[in-house]
Amino acid sequence: MSTWKDDKTLLEVKDLRTCFFIEEGVVKAVDGLSFILNRGETMALVGESGCGKTATALSIMRLLPPPGRVVGGEINFDGRDLLKLSPKEMREIRGNEIAMIFQDPMTSLNPVLTIGDQMVEMIRLHKEVSKHEAREMALEMLARVNIPDPHIRFGEYPYQMSGGMRQRVMIAMGLSCDPKLLIADEPTTALDVTTQAQILDLMCELQEEYGMSILFISHDLGVVAEIADHVGVMYASKMVECAPKDDLFRDPKHPYTIGLLKSRPRLDHPGGERLYTIPGIVPDPLDYPTGCKFHPRCPYAAERCKADEPELKEIGEGHMVACWRYHDG
Repeated sequence: MSTWKDDKTLLEVKDLRTCFFIEEGVVKAVDGLSFILNRGETMALVGESGCGKTATALSIMRLLPPPGRVVGGEINFDGRDLLKLSPKEMREIRGNEIAMIFQDPMTSLNPVLTIGDQMVEMIRLHKEVSKHEAREMALEMLARVNIPDPHIRFGEYPYQMSGGMRQRVMIAMGLSCDPKLLIADEPTTALDVTTQAQILDLMCELQEEYGMSILFISHDLGVVAEIADHVGVMYASKMVECAPKDDLFRDPKHPYTIGLLKSRPRLDHPGGERLYTIPGIVPDPLDYPTGCKFHPRCPYAAERCKADEPELKEIGEGHMVACWRYHDG
């Protein structure tokens, strides 16, 4: 894909390859992924569970659990290749310049420490401030993410808060050090629809205020339509389509993207009709099919699709697709 662009580019992932080495074999969690995220914009990665979205985020953060390992590619962040930094240099970036919030804040927050203690510890880890200054910064951020009575919540434990409140705390912690990039991995999946909308509005508001970029990971196309500027569709470890949001929703090209959009519940869906489903199942990551990985489920698959894997190529301004239907004209 494109090489390092210009001052607008904050993050460029080039040919990223991440594998998990298990007893049964090698799982290619991310295989040749490339994309660019500009400053102040939101890039969404979408796809079914197991397609490599979270592995991409953890690779960028260099937080892959064993037996996972990045085996190739580049992750250029603000002019530096994160894969070439020392552990100490990466710790200084993580949380300070790049923050990450997860799907379930209950597993990310320490259950035996108060919200305030955790926020103060995190702020002092990255900023040279006193305990009192860190407390004031934490209280300010709790108020900023619309948590009522921040002085009271500051002394509470995670179990005393609702899911939406805990997610707001995670956002407050993530933004306390004014990061350039926020990675949000399914941050609203466990929340009810009303709280989900509030969290999305909050993220958009804070992005505009702080000018940060967001890498938003989700399988919910409705959520993506609300928050993203650009969308990358992943399937079985590969990026199969990448385009500006409006282009992708208006004119999807890859058969997998078309299937995902047709599968969405719609208010205007005729009553009594079953929702569309993509035939087949996601392939076993230890035994991916040859050629295009989607060909066993694709209604347009030809012999070439079964033998040769298409590359991600630009077919329109900013619109890229990995499909022989378009490469062959």
